[in-house]
Amino acid sequence: MSASDTNQKRKTWLTKDKRPIVIAGPCSAETEEQVMETGKRIAQTGKVDIFRAGIWKPRTRPGTFEGVGVKGLPWLQKVKESTGMPLTVEVAKASHVELCLEFGIDILWIGARTSVNPFVVQEIADAVRGVDIPILVKNPINPDLALWMGAMERFMAVGIKELGAIHRGFSNLGETYYRNRPHWQIALDFKRQMPDIPLINDPSHICGRRDILQDVGQKAMDLDFDGLMIESHIDPDNAWSDAKQQITPEVLGQMITDMILREDYENEPELQSPIESFRQEINLIDDELINLLSNRMTVARQIGAYKKKNNMTILQQKRWNDIIEKSKKQAAKSGLSEQFIMSFIKAIHNESIDQQEKVYKSE
Repeated sequence: MSASDTNQKRKTWLTKDKRPIVIAGPCSAETEEQVMETGKRIAQTGKVDIFRAGIWKPRTRPGTFEGVGVKGLPWLQKVKESTGMPLTVEVAKASHVELCLEFGIDILWIGARTSVNPFVVQEIADAVRGVDIPILVKNPINPDLALWMGAMERFMAVGIKELGAIHRGFSNLGETYYRNRPHWQIALDFKRQMPDIPLINDPSHICGRRDILQDVGQKAMDLDFDGLMIESHIDPDNAWSDAKQQITPEVLGQMITDMILREDYENEPELQSPIESFRQEINLIDDELINLLSNRMTVARQIGAYKKKNNMTILQQKRWNDIIEKSKKQAAKSGLSEQFIMSFIKAIHNESIDQQEKVYKSE
């Protein structure tokens, strides 16, 4: 394939014109047989655009499987030769970039443990300076939109023109339902700030288990994400890493088939006009909510003045406990999720504390 052919094909790999972009493959390349069989069966689904596999695995603690390393790159080459699927691999340092380029890897992705470190991201960006290769950047492990966008900007600064973002959720102490909490609003804020960059959802790492992959993937599609990255293994239960979140190629194919794809139709007034009256109603409610919150903070400052005068602590733990319990009961009665109400009430409480702190500092 000539360089011009390669460049022409690359323009279609990460595009907002094709939806969904599907990236799939095993969490880790384990053996040549496993990689080849997975690639073959994924290709047979006809649903996957890009083949992924972990070669270097950044693990939390030493002594666990950290990837087969460079010996796995020729296995991926064979998958590309036999299936025609382009390849993507996670890189965590400049030397990984050099090896991937040597073995013809088509797309590089930056993992969550790497995107959190601007120094490492810059080293990788310098390594691809002047190279025509697409880059995918996963969100950092902590919920920091600026850090995610900053990683993107570092690659833009060295001339990378084909970029994509991967939303894989955020680490959260005490999380029980997800492996990594989605924090959908952060991904949507990214989409608003960088609308031209394709946004791909990684339900595998958000879920950490296969039974809710379909629901999370569908929610991403309903929120107008551009694609999905899903881990697939020929024998998921015996995978060497992240076994619980992987699915067979056949289950993957059915999952994509069952996805309902919707359009935003933002440029079609005849479809938008019927819901405009509802939007106006929401606008009025939002205005009222802000006015009510402003009034609440006025009362909070008055309470702060009283506490200051009487040398009382800002935090009154018993009162705060009562508010939490009351709010949980109201959430159950109103059909609102407890998680939403708790986030909302805690945000109000934090602002009330800040307002009272200003009163304490005033003369």
